Amino acid sequence: MTRIFSPDSPYKKQARSLAILWTLLIYIGCLTPGKELPKVDVPLIDKWVHLIMFGGFTFLWLCAKPQLTFRWLISLFIIATALGTAIELLQGYLTFLGRSMEFMDAVADSVGAVLGILLFNILAYFSGKIN
Repeated sequence: MTRIFSPDSPYKKQARSLAILWTLLIYIGCLTPGKELPKVDVPLIDKWVHLIMFGGFTFLWLCAKPQLTFRWLISLFIIATALGTAIELLQGYLTFLGRSMEFMDAVADSVGAVLGILLFNILAYFSGKIN
């Protein structure tokens, strides 16, 4: 299983499919009308959900393309941040969704992206795939 962290991973195709599916689920979840979402009484649950969604996003895309170059890691962070920001803008402009644009959701998306990158790097390090 630790081979998933190496550039010659045989699981890249499956990871890419899973990353694409995860990305689509982010869009679906974030653009679902607000009245269709379950009410949950947990403080800051929406921020935790954003953190997990975008942490998973960067982690899965790193599994799909396990290159730990600075350029790829920064690019992935920028892509995740841009995706999160675009979704927040859509929530603000598509008023019929009953959702609102929240700056702190975009911040949670960015923090989640960083955590996903860090998690992948830590697991790759401990699996012996990076020094």
